[in-house]
Amino acid sequence: MGVSMLNYLWAGMIIIGIIYAAFTGRMPDITNAAIDSSKEAISLCITMMGIMSFWVGLMEIADKAGFIKNISLKLHPFIRFLFPDLPSGHPAEKHITTNMIANILGLGWAATPAGLKAMEELEHLEEERRQSHLPGPVRKKGIASNEMCTFLIINISSLQLIPVNVITFRSQYGSVNPAAIVGAGIIATFVSTLAAIIYCKLFDHT
Repeated sequence: MGVSMLNYLWAGMIIIGIIYAAFTGRMPDITNAAIDSSKEAISLCITMMGIMSFWVGLMEIADKAGFIKNISLKLHPFIRFLFPDLPSGHPAEKHITTNMIANILGLGWAATPAGLKAMEELEHLEEERRQSHLPGPVRKKGIASNEMCTFLIINISSLQLIPVNVITFRSQYGSVNPAAIVGAGIIATFVSTLAAIIYCKLFDHT
């Protein structure tokens, strides 16, 4: 419903803009803007592709080198606090940790594959609970579990120490000091993450 509404909204704005341009004699401006925006979009995509490939590859190397595993062990108490009903050593724990590390480093795109795998493992856990009565609250099929909701909220609000994507965007558009956003980003994401944790713990078993 939400995606469909956005599609109608964007389509409506484009159509209104074209009609307005046609009646005011500014169709050449629309054409030029479309061409310039297309060039800019391709240039930005190439820049972001390079950044994304570098950091995704770096995360893969870190995983193969055992760095992710070591960090997972250090973050284990925090993961247990956030997901008290998640069985210790469950495969989802590794993917959750990888996702959090990538988000903290500001690598939203690198965090996505780990996030998807974490949600898949959490779905498998929910199936196991329904079938074999594992510890933890059981939801009806098609309803997100507590772990899924908590992970999604923490993922969205994630603390970022290095907002790589934002720095790249600022650099691409000619910012004099692209990294000036770091301090404000840390404060904003720390507050959002703290609020997310408090919210999750308050409504954990509702």
